[in-house]
Amino acid sequence: MDTFLFAPLGRKEKIVFKGKSDLVKFRCSIYEKKLLKIKAKSSRLILSEYIRRTVFEQTITERFSEEHIELYKMLIKYRNNFKSIGYMYKKRNPKLTETVYELANEIKAHLKKFQE
Repeated sequence: MDTFLFAPLGRKEKIVFKGKSDLVKFRCSIYEKKLLKIKAKSSRLILSEYIRRTVFEQTITERFSEEHIELYKMLIKYRNNFKSIGYMYKKRNPKLTETVYELANEIKAHLKKFQE
């Protein structure tokens, strides 16, 4: 009776992890460590990755919380509403249109700050 081999070429070679293997330690105060953890959490990185990016001066972007995302969506909705109101009153009262557009542009400027 013959046996059936599921892997006719034998076992695959074991993959050796060649990534981050060395350990670097440094001392800091309890407050510094808490601050590092808070900043890493707000950017949604683990502490070691946050420190690594900071040391190598890579860009670290803080992520929006759910509350910030909701506020951002609300501002977009308000901006679009003001623009549509501006289109409606464009021919009747030019001064009202200017006021609405100024407000819409101010909201747009705040939205750009959120994106940075």
